[in-house]
Order: sequence, then structure tokens, then C-alpha cells
Amino acid sequence: MAESPRRNQEAQPTGHMVVCGDDGLAHRLAGELRNVYREPVVLVVPGGRAEGRPEGRPCPVSRAAGPVGGSGPAAGGPAGATADDDAGGRPLPPIREVLSDSPTETALLHAGIGRAAALALLYEDDETNLRAALAARRLSPGLRLVVRMYNRKLGQHMEELLDQAALLAEPGMDRAALEASTTVLSDADTAAPALAATAVAGTSKVVQADGLLLCAAERTPPGRGRVPDPGLCTLALLSSTASDPAGAEGSDASGSQGPLMLPDDRTVRAAAGRGTVVLETVRHTAPARPPRRPSRRGAPFGELFSGRLRWALAGIVASVLALTVTTTVLTDADPVHAAYLTLLDLFSINDPAVDEPVTRQVLQLLAGLVGLALLPLLVAGALEALGTFRATGALRRPPRGLSGHVVLLGLGKVGARVLSRLRELDIPVVCVEEDPEARGLPLARRLGVPVVLGDVTEEGVLESAKVHRAHALLALTSSDTTNLEATLSARTLKADLRVALRLYDDDFATAVHRTLRAAHPTALTRSRSVTHLAAPAFAGAMMGRQVLGAIPVERKVLVFAALLVAGHPRFEGRTVAEAFRPGAWRIVALDTADPAARRPDLASAHRDGEQPQLLWDLHPGYVLRPEDRVVVAATRGGLADLLGRGTAPRGTPPGPRRRPAGPGRREAPGDTPGASAAGT
Repeated sequence: MAESPRRNQEAQPTGHMVVCGDDGLAHRLAGELRNVYREPVVLVVPGGRAEGRPEGRPCPVSRAAGPVGGSGPAAGGPAGATADDDAGGRPLPPIREVLSDSPTETALLHAGIGRAAALALLYEDDETNLRAALAARRLSPGLRLVVRMYNRKLGQHMEELLDQAALLAEPGMDRAALEASTTVLSDADTAAPALAATAVAGTSKVVQADGLLLCAAERTPPGRGRVPDPGLCTLALLSSTASDPAGAEGSDASGSQGPLMLPDDRTVRAAAGRGTVVLETVRHTAPARPPRRPSRRGAPFGELFSGRLRWALAGIVASVLALTVTTTVLTDADPVHAAYLTLLDLFSINDPAVDEPVTRQVLQLLAGLVGLALLPLLVAGALEALGTFRATGALRRPPRGLSGHVVLLGLGKVGARVLSRLRELDIPVVCVEEDPEARGLPLARRLGVPVVLGDVTEEGVLESAKVHRAHALLALTSSDTTNLEATLSARTLKADLRVALRLYDDDFATAVHRTLRAAHPTALTRSRSVTHLAAPAFAGAMMGRQVLGAIPVERKVLVFAALLVAGHPRFEGRTVAEAFRPGAWRIVALDTADPAARRPDLASAHRDGEQPQLLWDLHPGYVLRPEDRVVVAATRGGLADLLGRGTAPRGTPPGPRRRPAGPGRREAPGDTPGASAAGT
């Protein structure tokens, strides 16, 4: 017998997190909130395991054996995590589970929506998320909503509508609470830059945060004798360079070798042979626009007629010129009259040269033979042009001489976003898709991208995509086994092919990476998980709109957040250098706007067309005041600690306070006492 909604709602803790979804992202987000932010979570999931979940298996979350809304053992974290305690010896909060095929009002009431602090709606269908968001806003007007949507334009309108509904329901809601009440995100948009960057070798890979307030670049180590450019600051040391196949960039699992996040200057100098991710430039850009099909000046003729037809036409023209020259030399006709006679003979509209000299008769016969060859050529050209015009709305096939391109497997939600990103970078792409109704096929047709329809596991499909001449392979289907099988098949065609495959499970990714590295030591293999890249952004949005965005570094994530110094003892009264904690957090910018006129949310200010007054070249000796607002780059655990949700990272004792010293802008080292401590 199921519990009543009211009774179950009273059993929920106050201020808990509710996560609703039907795929792996919901389980990953629940584990993120529990294990990183130490938040109690109620997970609303379908009652039966659906087949074909994106990225394979979901995170293991124990279900309640009892009625709907009953509590079960805490789970949802990475392999090896227990529900007893965390690294600091403190019990982890539980994950309670509500079984419901859809996010109905009854299911939301069972999840304790009236007492929850935030709700995440992560269903694959946009309409399902919108219906649930409207119902949740009616049941709890002050609830913080995080909605997953693929349709960007509709998501923006719904965000404004839900915020307006919250304001009407609670007229006394302040501006900061209103701007943080609804956040619409897309896991595909969050993960697409990292997936697209994986296919680009030897170039600077720019990744933008969701708020578009900053961008970071992945740099390979410079040559011998050259000094690397640190940019504004170094955000991470990569586990391997972009050209090192033996790198251990396989997993984010505990105990595996991975990137070093937020290193100090001494560590960066010691790691001379490793690639880096640096905060390179700061720029404000317009919202992302769908890429347009590139202009092709002079290309229509090449598309209308095949190469053989063009060569045949060139032969006809050469024959006409030769006959004209011969007529001019062997007869008394001038060049213009000779060309005229040749064309008349060519089209068989000249009088027979019966009474003409033998030379003229022979030339007329030769012109007639050339004319016979011209007639089928004209018919073939007309048929080819007609077929080309009919095929303008159809999918293109890969050109015969194509090479150095990227083969993209899968044109679903993620594949379509990655295709758009690759075309923005002007990278040639050939797509392979099994479903003729896939989301990304209209985009590929509009961009003129060649597409091969077929199952990548069948023989001949990858060959049709010219994978043996490709630069890289991006296996982004929703099945781990399909991605792995396609990768192995592609390696048989080209052993040194650069491969990035989408894998959900970290342990499985580690095993695949090690096996492929051993079998193909000279080839570069990388793995990515969409839910792993997207979950930190969703978790940060559930904690509040302080989070501006997340930048993926291999299979880890670096989060950027805007925080007020007041109330943070690790910041207040300390210098920028003293507030830096290697491996946990680092202050990268200062908001110089007047606190009275300051927008509560930096991301909303950018969306409204305003330019936040951020000082990025910050002096290490600047002392942070309570009224200051800073932009912090932090790991997930470091951000949880700063938000007061977790324990302090080990080995990061608070530093001593200092008196104010030095202005905000950078000066020469040694000008202030805090300058020498910038990287310690």
C-alpha cells in the first residue's frame, strides 16, 4: 500500500534535492549531489529498467523494496563509495527513491516537493520536462528549478515564463531569488565543445563556459628551448599531451592517473613536458547561432556535372579548335570564317562539300563525327544536371577524393551538437547514422555534410565513410558496445587512427583505454562521458546561480562560480595569493562594479546584453573585502567546501590574514608582500 503524499512529504528532510529523470544523467546527478555537495536527494525514476539507456548502464541506485516513496540504502556514487561515511569520516546523506513512470503531481508530492530546495527535471522528452516544471511551480512557487531541454529557443522562453510565474505567486520575492529560480540547461550543449575538441589534434582547443564569461585553451607543451605561455593562469596539467598515445587519460575513477587540477606555479614549472589548460582570453560573445552552409564560389558547375562529363566536354572543345586551326591553314578562309564553317559542319547544318576540294570534304566529315559525339554528351549533361537539382534536398555522399576528415558516428542529440561545433571550426566531417529519422539529419542536410546511412557494425559502412583516409573518429552513439565495436573495426582499417569514443562507465573506459593502448601503441585513444561532463553544471545550478559554467578537462570537470567574499573565512581579509588552494580553488577575477548597482547573477547580466565589470589580471597581494564578489575556478569538491556543503580538502590549512596591500591590478613581483606567494 502506497503512502499518502502528505505523510511522505512530511518524512522528507527540509531543503533536500529532488532529481527526476529516465536515463543515466539522473543517476549521475544524484551521485554528484550526494557525494560532492553532501545533499540529501530524492530520486524519481521509472519503475522498470528501460532498455537502451543513453551511454549504457545507469549509476547503481538501490531501490526501495517497499511502497512508493519508501527509503532504500544510499547509493548513486562512484564505484567503491559506501553509504556509511565519506573521506572526512562523516556519514553521507541518503538517496531516497520514488518509483514513477512519469513526473506526475502525485510523484512530486511523494518526493516532498513542498519542502525541497531544488528540483531537476532530466527526462529525454522536452515536453515531459515542461509539464513537470509547470506543475512543480504551481505546487511550490519558490522552488529552484533546473530543467533539461534540447530546444534552446523554447527553453529560453520557458525560463522567462517560469520566473514570471514565481514572481506572481510570491510578489515579495527579491531579485536575486527570482533570477536563480529557473535554469534551463542542455547536456548536449555542455558536452559538445569537449567532444568536438577531442577530434582536433595539434591546435588550440577553446572551450567556453555556459555563461560565456571566459574561455580556456588546451595547449601542447612547447618545443625544446621555448618558454610556454601561461596565459592569465594555469587551470590544469593534463595527464598526457594531445600527441602522446601512451597517456593515461582513461578515467576519472579513484586511483587512476589523471589531470592535475589548479596546480601552483612551482608544480607547473616542474611539469615541463605536460600539456596544460590555461585561462587564455576573456571575451563576451553573442549567443551561439546555428552554423550556416559555407558559401561555394565556383562550385555549382562542379556539382552539376561529373568529372568524366567535364573531360568529355573538354575533348569536344579541343577537337573543334583543332579543326578550326586546320581549316585556316589548309584553306584560304580566315580564322573567324573557318570557325563558323566548323560549327556548321559540327551541327550538320552546312551544305555538303561535294564540289569542294578533298581537304575541305575530309574536314567536314571529321566535324560531323565530332558532332555525333556531342549529341549524347549534351543529353548526359542535361540528365546529370536534373538529377543534381533533384538531390539538393537529399543527403550527400562522401566525395571520392575526401581525406583528412572526421568521421562522426551518431546524429542524435549529442551528435548533432558536435556536428554543429565541428562545422563552426570549419572541420570536414562525414557522418554515419543508422536511424533515417535521427535528430541531426536535417542539420547535416542543411550544412551539406556527407552522411552514410547504415549500421556502423556492418561490413562496408565505415569504408563508405572513407575512415581509412580520415583524421579522427568520434563514436558518439548511445551504446557503449556499439562505440567500442566501431572503434575496433576502424582500427583494422587504419591502425593509427585518432579515436574518441563515448563511454558511460569510468571503470569500463579505463579498461578499454588500456587495452586499445596495448593493441595500438602508436594510435591516440580518448574516451568521454556526456553525463559525466554535464552533471557538474546541473549540480551547480541546483545549488544556486553562483555557478557560471563548467570546463571539462579530460574526464574531470573544473567549475567556475561567482561568490561573495562575505561569509567565507578562507577569503575575507586575506590576499588573493593566500586564498589560493592548489587542487581545490583559485580566484581568477574580481567584480569591480558598485555593490549597490551590481546584478545578482553574472550569467543573467550577460544574457541581457550587459558587460560585467570583471578584473581578470588580479594582483596577488590584493586583500579581499567583505563586499567584494570574485569569480573562482574550483574543483567539484573545492566548490562544495566553499559553499559550506562539505569538509575542507586535506592539506589546505587556512593561511594567516594580512593587511591590505597593493591595488587590484597586477604589478611587478615583489612590489607587495603577497606578490611572491602567488603560486604557493
